[in-house]
Amino acid sequence: MTEIALFPLSAVLLPYGRMPLQIFEQRYLELVKSSMRSGDSFGMLRIERGVEVGSARLPVLAGIGTLASIVDWDQLENGLLGVTVEGGQRFRLGDFWRENNGLLRAEVELLPPLEHAAMIEAWEPMRTVLQGLEAHPHVQRMGMPADLDDAWQVAYSLVQLLPLEEELKVELLLLTSIEELMRELDVLLNALSGEA
Repeated sequence: MTEIALFPLSAVLLPYGRMPLQIFEQRYLELVKSSMRSGDSFGMLRIERGVEVGSARLPVLAGIGTLASIVDWDQLENGLLGVTVEGGQRFRLGDFWRENNGLLRAEVELLPPLEHAAMIEAWEPMRTVLQGLEAHPHVQRMGMPADLDDAWQVAYSLVQLLPLEEELKVELLLLTSIEELMRELDVLLNALSGEA
């Protein structure tokens, strides 16, 4: 088990995905400063029930999350610190607790790194959809660097970018087989395009 700081959100960060965050709470400003100084990752996972702040009770968190690394930062027009994080290794959540400064920390089990999975012909439509999404200005600003020859990167980048329910993204994050993930994505893309 590994101990990490947590940054719970209503949204889900996927491996290879990128997400912009606005940082304004002191505990997260400290977390970001520490992460930028040390290069350490922190854990991002979904709040399933409860609130992360203002409650004596701990929130209910998803059982799986993603390590996040800061890849860019800027002072936003509203005066807040803006950071862009990129998803890395997945982890399973163990025990977690709130520190005196309000930051959540946890014992987590790091899941094995994803090995390169070659794209096959049946998955070509996924690559085509991702290439179309990559042309969108918002996606270009985030600079998501997907390797279009790696099925894991194509799949997770799509899950990050598609308008899917966050609960569904957690379910897809739990899958351990690229074949299963691609099957689910195929069904979802057909549903989104009205073909289901």
